[in-house]
Amino acid sequence: MARIFVYGTLKQGQPNYRHMLNTAKGIAKFQGRGRTVEKYPLVIAGKYNIPYMLNIPGTGHHVAGEIYSVDDQMLQFLDEFEGCPDMYQRTTMSIEVVEWEGKSSAPSERPAMRSVMECFVYSTTTYQPEWVNLPYYDNYDSSGKHGLSYVLRESR
Repeated sequence: MARIFVYGTLKQGQPNYRHMLNTAKGIAKFQGRGRTVEKYPLVIAGKYNIPYMLNIPGTGHHVAGEIYSVDDQMLQFLDEFEGCPDMYQRTTMSIEVVEWEGKSSAPSERPAMRSVMECFVYSTTTYQPEWVNLPYYDNYDSSGKHGLSYVLRESR
């Protein structure tokens, strides 16, 4: 199982969360909530209002998201879903644990709050230059005050 950190439409309550629940695409087990140790710009861009974490460490905010354990099948699905490596690139980032719900047989295997773990994250270096001038967010919500609702693929 691989650890993955999601910060956008794949989070609980967001438009693409259903993919994380679809066992036909693989297994994704919710483990907890976290945030990036380094600051990154999280923007909402393009005509479909897609959230992108720009891979510019040290700029923006500590981005909030969710930590999952995923099997190889789900990881492969997520690579395809995220347009990896063209639209997003899957890289390893340090994530601070904010809340942990993961089930573990031994309490010693539970990470301490505020501990740091490495997770795969889909961020991008292939963005439009003007995106760096968009507002930066620390926590994505498709129906947030920004008024930029995500457009589902089937509605495009």
